[in-house]
Amino acid sequence: MRQILITGGSGLVGKRITELLEKKGYEVAWLSRSPQTQKTFLWEVEQGKIDPEAIEWADAIIHLAGAGVAEKRWTFERKKLILESRTKSTELLFKAIQGAVHKPNAFISASAVGYYGFNTGPILVEETTSPGDDFLAQVVIAWENEVKKIESLSIRTVMLRIGIVLDADGGALGEMLKPPVAAPLGSGDQWMSWIHLEDLARMFVFALEKTTLQGIYNAVAPNPATNQQLTKEAASAKGKPYVGIGVPGFALKLVLGEMAAMVLGGNRVSSQKIQKTGFEFEFSELKPALKDIFSTR
Repeated sequence: MRQILITGGSGLVGKRITELLEKKGYEVAWLSRSPQTQKTFLWEVEQGKIDPEAIEWADAIIHLAGAGVAEKRWTFERKKLILESRTKSTELLFKAIQGAVHKPNAFISASAVGYYGFNTGPILVEETTSPGDDFLAQVVIAWENEVKKIESLSIRTVMLRIGIVLDADGGALGEMLKPPVAAPLGSGDQWMSWIHLEDLARMFVFALEKTTLQGIYNAVAPNPATNQQLTKEAASAKGKPYVGIGVPGFALKLVLGEMAAMVLGGNRVSSQKIQKTGFEFEFSELKPALKDIFSTR
């Protein structure tokens, strides 16, 4: 298993996974709408087109593609894109794999802790916890159902429910530290289940290489933090002013609309299942994780 096909390879997570795999001697190609500096096979999800050679080439697939959930206000069209960029891309891969002579040995897919709902409070949720009923939960349910179709082709399938990815170059930290002064959101008491980018990329490689892994695993660090803790520690690591007065919920709702529920709520998510498989986190504590992120910048 030496040839790995990645969707969403040009994103933050995809680039780091690509680097790790190539260091280990794998040949990596991306599925993309346009040619890249990386070896590329073309696909066009909206038109249902994919280069059939991509599937025949791949020994395994890492599926990361999906529109960002926090990049833009949730209009009807944006919500449609968030959903269909995940379900239609997975459906396209299923059909291509189903029709391929040479099928991949493994399919490792991104998912999200949004499965559990916007706000599960202080309860430690596990992979067996019931799903939420809000927009993002419904997106993840539909997404995972499409991935399960690929699993039905007798392909080893792993889904990693990703929490808040911490990295200085993008994602949650960039948004949290964008204002001149860092401040918690709402009460600041909501739980944030985070993971260092390096650990997340390593977890995808681990899931690829450990052939006994199958099913759903939470991709979060062992020690979730509250929004207030994360904001305060991130501001300190960045050297940015911090105030403990939270941004009022009503103000966030005015600016973000429906999306405000995502940042005002939170989840305290367990990492025990993936740890029991032998995966070891390099960054299990928040302060060292943030120190590493900002000391290298």
